[in-house]
Amino acid sequence: MTMLPANRLGNLQEYYFSTKLDEIRRMNATGADVLNLGIGSPDLPPSTMVRTVLSTEASRDDTHSYQSYKGVPELRDAIANYYDRIYHVKLDVDGEVLPLLGSKEGVAHISMAFLNPGDKALIPDPGYPTYSAATQLAGASPLMYSLDANNAWGIDWDQLNNMDLNGVKIMWVNYPNMPTGAKGSMQLFEEVVAFGREHQILICHDNPYSRILNDTPLSILAVDGARDVALELNSLSKSHNMAGWRLGWVSGSKEHIATVLRYKSNIDSGMFLPVQRGGIAALREGEDWFEQLNSEYRNRKVMVCQMLDELGCTYNLNQAGLFVWAEVGTGKGSAESFCDTILHEARVFLAPGTVFGKNGEGYVRVSLCNPMTVLSEAAKRIGEYARISKV
Repeated sequence: MTMLPANRLGNLQEYYFSTKLDEIRRMNATGADVLNLGIGSPDLPPSTMVRTVLSTEASRDDTHSYQSYKGVPELRDAIANYYDRIYHVKLDVDGEVLPLLGSKEGVAHISMAFLNPGDKALIPDPGYPTYSAATQLAGASPLMYSLDANNAWGIDWDQLNNMDLNGVKIMWVNYPNMPTGAKGSMQLFEEVVAFGREHQILICHDNPYSRILNDTPLSILAVDGARDVALELNSLSKSHNMAGWRLGWVSGSKEHIATVLRYKSNIDSGMFLPVQRGGIAALREGEDWFEQLNSEYRNRKVMVCQMLDELGCTYNLNQAGLFVWAEVGTGKGSAESFCDTILHEARVFLAPGTVFGKNGEGYVRVSLCNPMTVLSEAAKRIGEYARISKV
């Protein structure tokens, strides 16, 4: 029997990286030994303290029951203290913080909680593909707004103000930006908040990269009045090397958080208590730990940039986050064909910019989430390919 998929799936396809990883597995099964520089999954572990807390708590007899949909008060308190310390934002522990099973869950929850069929959501191009997918799953329509290098991957307000904004209910914003690495600013966030207030649009700021290669972590909630029109997602996945733990949160006004909770509480049954307590330990990490982490990423970035130099790509060194976003250059075909060539000729996987939107054409994204030994071998392979092919 063939069962037709639900209409809500529409034109949604399997996530690009899911299908590409299957291709890489097939290549590796034949002995190709592909080096994957396309995925942003931190290879470094959380701190020893965080892992010890998880292990200790998981060994107890009283930590395995269902948990509150809102997380334990101690976790919400740790998140609030973290925001006060890092972003100079004070949050009400009881109503303005909601822990999530990763911030990707939050993208879906916010979309389902606020969007109706027929609504629209403003989505950055290039940007995180899940913004569009979650919008469509909610029955709403993505309305793309362009980011481009000529504007340093910032928001073009002339373009936005000339768009038909009828029916737009949500705007997704992401700085430091993925995939471009462009950094945000308080001026940008003030403009975003003003735009949301003027047009009665809920601003959803996705902020998981603010601690990676970024000397000035910012939160949109630091803008006066931002909570009236904005929600902010954050996560321990990238900043604390805890991607597999699935621990994030959303912050904003009590009213907006309560709306998200109405949806979320019908979907999951809370977060494993030892994970929450490990998250509390992570949120209390000192700045020395982050300096060591960023020092490693700085060294890796040098190696990745040398590799991109071999390919004749260009890039801005002032990028934040876990990737290097680079322009391929003319005469090398589409971004996807360029990356496929590198994959099959050099056995190194780079992510084509078109994964993140049509404005990603002509760009590649390279992950820093590999040890120096892997990056060095990748650079060697690409150097050999570049000399033979004379790219």
